[in-house]
Amino acid sequence: MYDSKQCKLLTIRQLCTPDGPRTMKGVILAAGKGTRLYPVTHVIPKPILPIANRPTLEYAFDRLKEIGIRDICVVVGETEEQIRSALRSGKEFGVELTYVRQREPKGLAHAVGFAREFVGGEPFALYLGDAVYSEGFAKHAQRFLESGCANLNIVKVVENPRRYGVANTEGERIVKLVEKPEHPESNLAMAGLYFFRSQIWDVLPDLPPSARGEYEITDAIQMLIDRGETVLAGIYEGVWFDTGTLDSFLATSAFLTDGKSLVAADAQVSGRIGPSVVVGAGSRLECEQIEDSVVLPGARVSVAGTIRRAILGGTIDSDSSLSEVIMYGR
Repeated sequence: MYDSKQCKLLTIRQLCTPDGPRTMKGVILAAGKGTRLYPVTHVIPKPILPIANRPTLEYAFDRLKEIGIRDICVVVGETEEQIRSALRSGKEFGVELTYVRQREPKGLAHAVGFAREFVGGEPFALYLGDAVYSEGFAKHAQRFLESGCANLNIVKVVENPRRYGVANTEGERIVKLVEKPEHPESNLAMAGLYFFRSQIWDVLPDLPPSARGEYEITDAIQMLIDRGETVLAGIYEGVWFDTGTLDSFLATSAFLTDGKSLVAADAQVSGRIGPSVVVGAGSRLECEQIEDSVVLPGARVSVAGTIRRAILGGTIDSDSSLSEVIMYGR
């Protein structure tokens, strides 16, 4: 018999369903190159690029741990060695990490396939590694487990759905997915977190490549729908960031620091520090003033002027102000 009182006493690794506790595994996709943050991501892989002085993937670990997931597979690409070196077993972050390699960048659905052996027949959460969220997903995870559905997707109401994959719904059920529609029928954007059961493994072998030659996760979900599986939408009420551009990276940093400055204890700064500034461990910074910017760990930055809206790493020596730039000096 389902006992809600007993469920409250379960360990964090377990969520409750009417049939008792269930565990889930986690899969994080971290094989992307982060090209929109070059040249910084030429040196520091995007999944471990510090935001508010924590590796980006640490925020993913936090959200997954909140829903009882500590056994996590990280799908990596050509930066595998650096990511493994930085995250190791995951023990430092309170998780257990397994790594698998996506040899070629052929899309999200292609990447997921490499985690099949790790997942086995268990339900799992799929997390896009560059996403940061202000709130957790406990109620959505619970709904997924209780419903018995093949897939539940986190969606977010957005003002301009033309920029996103969009979910058309009937009630909570998704009936159609449209990628960047010219004339959207819905304002619910796919928001980078997905819950799947084993039915996903049945559709991946039959999935054709998209027009851009990649295997799309939205196409795989649409195939689940077309085959009569139950696919649900979980509307996310919090704030969602993708961190993939200068604007979104700085917006995420400002959100995480509440618009204040965050300077590592061993950093050396000469100059006025304005709002939304993060200065990483072991770095040295000289400037007249800095605001809405990130100086990465170990950087040596000397600017004869002001710094505004910048991500800076390595050794940088500038005789003029810097604004709206991503730089990594050698």
